Amino acid sequence: MGYSANAGWNLSIEYDYIHQDQLRSGTQAVSTVPDGTELERETLNRYVTAGLSYSPNGIWNFQLLVPYVMRTHSTYGEYDSTQPLPELSSSRSSSVGDIRLITSYQGFLPTHNLGVQLGLKLPTGRYGTAVEFSAGPLAGEPLDASLQPGTGSTDIIVGAYYYRPISQDFDFFVNGQFQSAVSHRMDQPGNDFRPGNATTLSTGLRLERNPAWVPQLQLNFLHKSQDQGALADVQNTAGTVLYLSPGLTGRVSDRLHLFGFVQVPVYSNLYGYQLFPRYTVSVGASYAF
Repeated sequence: MGYSANAGWNLSIEYDYIHQDQLRSGTQAVSTVPDGTELERETLNRYVTAGLSYSPNGIWNFQLLVPYVMRTHSTYGEYDSTQPLPELSSSRSSSVGDIRLITSYQGFLPTHNLGVQLGLKLPTGRYGTAVEFSAGPLAGEPLDASLQPGTGSTDIIVGAYYYRPISQDFDFFVNGQFQSAVSHRMDQPGNDFRPGNATTLSTGLRLERNPAWVPQLQLNFLHKSQDQGALADVQNTAGTVLYLSPGLTGRVSDRLHLFGFVQVPVYSNLYGYQLFPRYTVSVGASYAF
């Protein structure tokens, strides 16, 4: 989870692969949508996130996270069961997303293993109607606001975490985080979009028998409320998901660590009709200096 009571700087890089190619509604996979509803085909999200953190001591940590968003999306547009499927419309974009600044405090216990977080997500990514479809019947029209590289909103982030050994070989951890938009930029004509609140809760075990290779198993819970505003797809953006996530961290040296995780959904209850990933992959590295 990246928790540490060591003072100093830490540089990290993470790559996330999320291929949304399964159409779902409620708790089931579906093959089509009602007439008048958009029938999306797939969305491929790839994120490269650079992180820089500084701990002046074992109590405080200050972290900067800068994501680069690479996304392709395709859709058939509004579905009509009386007509053949139209030609696909597609888009492709690559740009910096919304930057996050997070401060952590873990001075409640002498062991520094209980902490709280307070942060901001800033509207640094393109948003609103910035990215348009590049091919197909919808070419030139703006992509859905939820598929833009940024949301145009300033969000507050609050969280807490706790971790401790439960035996000679195993560590237990739990952390939760809540994110909510508190303002949104209106410097683009017609921009009216507020992303839904998101609540995440993660818990799991780490096997610490061999410090060079640390297997880890997580349960990750996510609940997201509906997006709001004139540009929001209000009917198709909320849901609750539970993921099982095995992973492995390797220590190349005292300063350099590598990690990889696979996240598999074991339960989902989605509002409306949404594209959903069958799995996600995250890999990365961190270097302390």
